[in-house]
Amino acid sequence: MINNIVLDMGNVLLTYDPEIPLSRFLDCEEDRAVIRRELFEGPEWVLRDQGAISEEEMLARVSARVPERLYEGLRRCNYEWMICMKPIPEARTFCDEVKKNGYGVYVLSNAADNFYTYFTDFAPREYFDGILYSAEIGIVKPDKRIYRCLLDRFQLSAEECLFLDDREDNAEGARAVGMQAEVYKGSFDEIKVKYKLDRKCRA
Repeated sequence: MINNIVLDMGNVLLTYDPEIPLSRFLDCEEDRAVIRRELFEGPEWVLRDQGAISEEEMLARVSARVPERLYEGLRRCNYEWMICMKPIPEARTFCDEVKKNGYGVYVLSNAADNFYTYFTDFAPREYFDGILYSAEIGIVKPDKRIYRCLLDRFQLSAEECLFLDDREDNAEGARAVGMQAEVYKGSFDEIKVKYKLDRKCRA
């Protein structure tokens, strides 16, 4: 029986599209490809999500791998990438509906220590029954320990939780600890129907 909904953030609650800052701060595709590879797809991005390095250290490390002419575009992408993080209206509607039906609503996200500077554009912290992001504990999805930490912190039973993420590997990590999990592909209505979330929670 599902009593709690656990949601990823990027591309589930808020859009995450690095192409937006790349296009705004860099003039050509060749330059965008460099910053895409070295910043958004580089090892420092994961280290930031782990809480292991600061924004300043990430910028310094990536700067060492890119041409000096790209420093300004890199700097702006490094500090202003969250311009792409916009609330997904359908997600707020979904959360409102399941909350009304009595389900607990939680967030589990890979995110750096500046998480709350943009996440509250979706909803205030108190809207959720609990929030855990990776930099808090130094563990990123799909490591099974981050799901167990969520369950322990908020005293949840794994079998009563449905986890929604836009990545299959992260969904599989949740399943590995006993949670139900679904890959979100753009339709909350399909998820509501599949898991009968339009009914009152019986918790």
